[in-house]
Amino acid sequence: MSKLFSLVSNCARLGQTQLRGNPRLIHSSATALSDSLFVHRDTPENNADIPFQFTPENRKRAEAIVLNYPKGYESAAVMPVLDLAQRQHGWLPISAMHHVADFLQMPRMRVYEVATFYTMYRREPVGKYHIQICTTTPCMLGGVGSSIILEAIKKKIGIEVGHTTKDKLFTLSEVECLGACVNAPMIQINDDYYEDLTVEDVNGIIDELKAGKKPKPGPRSGQGHRFASEPAGGLTSLTTEPYGPGFKVRSDL
Repeated sequence: MSKLFSLVSNCARLGQTQLRGNPRLIHSSATALSDSLFVHRDTPENNADIPFQFTPENRKRAEAIVLNYPKGYESAAVMPVLDLAQRQHGWLPISAMHHVADFLQMPRMRVYEVATFYTMYRREPVGKYHIQICTTTPCMLGGVGSSIILEAIKKKIGIEVGHTTKDKLFTLSEVECLGACVNAPMIQINDDYYEDLTVEDVNGIIDELKAGKKPKPGPRSGQGHRFASEPAGGLTSLTTEPYGPGFKVRSDL
């Protein structure tokens, strides 16, 4: 028993020595990286001293949004009001977050928590066209795969994820699921979705944007130019005309 106790003690001491020498041994997976910080760092264009106020028109919109929520729960409107602030400014500086917090009478920390959690909020300046590519599992596996689409975009516009082109035309971000899994792979550019993408599709979309045109949103050639999210091989259900009201409810109908 004493030999066993001695062996266990020696192993424990060895493990402690190794952990003190290299704390990362306690991790079993690779370090997760992000193209943006979850904490704020003051910069000349983003600090609390830069004034932000809703325009009179947007203040009316914000007040109308708040009316959709029960009295006493106005803070539940934080997401659409933050979005409104972002649309007014083009991105979401710290002063805009403070203004939203004061407007909704909620702690600033609660606003920070929302703004840092959702990738829809951009806390740094972005280009005219913000390209967001989903790289979660369905988009990785669907069609040609998001990895190929991502590499095509980086090659086409000449930047890495988290960067903006020198002409301020494009910003590239890698984001979580955008809810168009059945049309994978896909990207979101500003408010528009482009789905069922191939390399040729994404290159054509970027060329149109560079030319000042607005590419048509929706599915592309990856699944034969389908209309929406229907099966690529054709319908497998609901293939006949729908029955009228009361079908099999009353014999005289």
